[in-house]
Amino acid sequence: MQYYPKHYCGVFGIFGHPNAAQLTYYGLYALQHRGQESAGIVTCDGDRFVEHKGMGLVSQIFNGEVLEQLKGSMAIGHTRYSTTGSSHLRNAQPLTGNCRLGQIAIAHNGNLTNAAAVRDELEAQGLMFQTSVDSEIILNLLAQPTLDGQDNNLVETVRRIEGAYSLAIMTERELIGVRDPYGFRPLSLGKVDGAWVLASETCAFDLIHAEFVRDVEPGEIVIIDKHGLRNIQAFPAHERRAFCIFEYVYFARPDSTIGNRNVYKVRVEMGRQLAREHPVDADLVIPVPDSGNCAALGYSLESGIPFEMAFVRNHYVGRSFLQPSQLIRDFDVRVKLNLIHELVKGKRVIVVDDSIVRGTTSKSRVRNLREAGAKEVHVMVSCPPHMNPCVYGIDFPDRTKLMAASHSLEEIRQYLNAESVSYLSQDGMVKATGLPASSFCMACYDGDYPVKYNPLVDKHIMERRRMKAQGLGEELVREELQAKLL
Repeated sequence: MQYYPKHYCGVFGIFGHPNAAQLTYYGLYALQHRGQESAGIVTCDGDRFVEHKGMGLVSQIFNGEVLEQLKGSMAIGHTRYSTTGSSHLRNAQPLTGNCRLGQIAIAHNGNLTNAAAVRDELEAQGLMFQTSVDSEIILNLLAQPTLDGQDNNLVETVRRIEGAYSLAIMTERELIGVRDPYGFRPLSLGKVDGAWVLASETCAFDLIHAEFVRDVEPGEIVIIDKHGLRNIQAFPAHERRAFCIFEYVYFARPDSTIGNRNVYKVRVEMGRQLAREHPVDADLVIPVPDSGNCAALGYSLESGIPFEMAFVRNHYVGRSFLQPSQLIRDFDVRVKLNLIHELVKGKRVIVVDDSIVRGTTSKSRVRNLREAGAKEVHVMVSCPPHMNPCVYGIDFPDRTKLMAASHSLEEIRQYLNAESVSYLSQDGMVKATGLPASSFCMACYDGDYPVKYNPLVDKHIMERRRMKAQGLGEELVREELQAKLL
């Protein structure tokens, strides 16, 4: 079965527009690549919240009739993959609630590294959770009148949570954007027809003809109300930034601009850098669409080797109710990418992809090229080998399932049955962005996690919950856990 890394989520918000719901719909449509599992919109007319959420794609969940019911000039929206929390409608966002502040809705992009510990504390205080997503922790923290012995407000809440978060929050009077102090996740500000807009990526602004104003800064809270925009720096200035560099490699749309860098241009430069580091004598450069397109073009431009779109992507693939392995070998690969045999027959081929995670999909592609008559197959990857799991919201599997973590380059080459396998160096990847290495989180490559975490703590808490759910008394739970730890 083939594996593609799943993204965290996409968020969108707008304040002061009579067609807030419709523009939010289009904004989510542009951010669909950031989450294809569920989506939701919550609007406010200054008094009442109206929401609609569903499982599936944005275009499947919303129609004209639904959008007509979402009244108000303020809205936030969310499109989601399940990174923390399972795939259920109750986990779809935005999440809403009533508290001392009034009505509140929250849409979250990212993953909290201290979620289990904070949730455990809140449950010990008697708070009940309706979902399994860590975003509900933020909602419950906001609802508390005091926190750590002092009056609670948004600043105190965000200082309590750790990890990756870009938030769009809506109250009855305000639209609020929040970005964590390391800036793991993107969040941008724009304007359209005098209305303020928040979005995970600038491609959402393009679709609704909004003007990009600036990125929300790491650690910044922007508050938008009828008086305009004001900001609060919730954290002391960090020397270290930790923007997820995989946004540039794979996740962000190529027509988005992040950190004043166009994603398309960065990916082309990654391909050029790949050609400089790993020159190969070949007849053809072909991408794995769509994520390998830009890097393959860059490799072709730098090397002078012709570029061809030999793999044709089927954009209308849904889930199959059949067990395809019973009928067609490599069905999962072939149904999404079909190969034009005439282009590769008898040729020495360089195939460029953005990453190799488990390796099974790449192996099938090499096999397809061989069967089509390719004389040689050289696999080029426009980022370094993935060696570590992500704890900040990307669905990379644990280290044991990451091919590069347990296999040498030669073993990977043999497994794929390719003439060569080459990865872009970490220095080359950073160089292609034009930004300093200190700007990025690259923990999935080098194991340097900017926000430290202890996976044993989460495991301990989850094990205690499991035993309590089985009806064991607190004393027995403690004894069993101590025995396991010893």
